[in-house]
Amino acid sequence: MELLQVTERSLISLATLFFFTKLLGKKQVSELSLFDYVIGLSIGNFAAEITINKEVNLINGLLAMAIFGIVAYIISILTMKSMSVRRLIIGTPTVLMQNGKLLVENMKKTKFDINDFLEECRNNGYFDLSEIEYAIVEANGKISILPKAENKPLTPKDMQIKVDKAGLTANVIIDSNLIEKNLNNFHKDKKWLDKELKIKGYKDYDKILLATIDINDKVVVYERNYNEKALDVLE
Repeated sequence: MELLQVTERSLISLATLFFFTKLLGKKQVSELSLFDYVIGLSIGNFAAEITINKEVNLINGLLAMAIFGIVAYIISILTMKSMSVRRLIIGTPTVLMQNGKLLVENMKKTKFDINDFLEECRNNGYFDLSEIEYAIVEANGKISILPKAENKPLTPKDMQIKVDKAGLTANVIIDSNLIEKNLNNFHKDKKWLDKELKIKGYKDYDKILLATIDINDKVVVYERNYNEKALDVLE
């Protein structure tokens, strides 16, 4: 009987938690602001208490989750409409490095010591601070870096090279099954795809694990490689 109660409460709290996560949107499960973190932690704690603590009234626990979820939803709407609310709740970016010089006061304000800053720079691929023009800590605690002009990577535009237009790709074959809807979204049909696959040496879809198409009509095929051995790099 006790196991049944725990199971029921677990499913109810899980369903409620999933509902409010969906309500708050993908931002809640990506890079969290301080407010998002507090809300997520609180709702998760309520869900855990509802599940394992039988002394907690189920309705009261669900009500607490609902209140926090609704407040978070209202705040998310307000932060989208009001810059002042957004600055108050979410926070604002802070410059830690400007014109190649460290701003010590801003580092103290954001509780970043030099070791934290160096680690974040290395995580961004910069092991030499002299390559950095600006470094900004975002509201979610991540650091964005603008390198000095001479240290920026070359782009096709810099080299005056013409490249194909970039865009999304669509999966048109998955597990040897044709996804005709995705093919039609690119204004192509099965006859066109079969012709492209035949050029690549595929008479049917049996050997194809995945096939994709991009906006430049380029078809890429990934075969079922059962006998391919992965390199042993986990030592």
